[in-house]
Amino acid sequence: MPDIKAVTRSLRLDMLEAAYREGLFPMADLGTGLVTWHCPPRRAILPLDSFHISRSLARTLRQRRFEVTFNRDFDAVMAACARAGEQDSWITPEFRHVYGELHRQGKAHSIEVRVEGQLAGGVYGVHLGGAFFAESMFHTVRDMSKVALACLVARLAERGFLLLEVQYLTPHLEQFGVIEVSHKVYKRKLEAALTVQCEFAP
Repeated sequence: MPDIKAVTRSLRLDMLEAAYREGLFPMADLGTGLVTWHCPPRRAILPLDSFHISRSLARTLRQRRFEVTFNRDFDAVMAACARAGEQDSWITPEFRHVYGELHRQGKAHSIEVRVEGQLAGGVYGVHLGGAFFAESMFHTVRDMSKVALACLVARLAERGFLLLEVQYLTPHLEQFGVIEVSHKVYKRKLEAALTVQCEFAP
């Protein structure tokens, strides 16, 4: 892929945080067992002041037939995201371990959505300063990943975050108001966000 800027044999905690600060993110190459480090020329971000909620999602949110928690079960959310990717998932056991360590340092977070007590959707990502880098989301009950994203956006907005990055623009993400910006614009937004201290939890 043209956006791969580096390849390493493993994923380490120190290189992970440094990469996010420089505008890179890792993925596991299941074919080789290597870690590829990506920096797309155009980056997808979700402006926190223009999140789009469809009428059906608004109705789901009003009905409140779910429970939302934060950081209650980070590993379970990562595991569910990995299962959602089936055989092509880049969320390997190594990634779960290292991101779990980042979570224990307070620099990675999860949003869990439960329906009738069972984990039904969620999203997780990395938090540095006033930036949140959403990594993956999943659902086992219809619309619950959308609920997780809506709750993430609400929390980031109310706590003064400046940047929500979602890596690549897809038709699914575009419906929420996700846009693409150039690498130059992204780096400028990232640098500004990293100067702000925001609290995600509790």
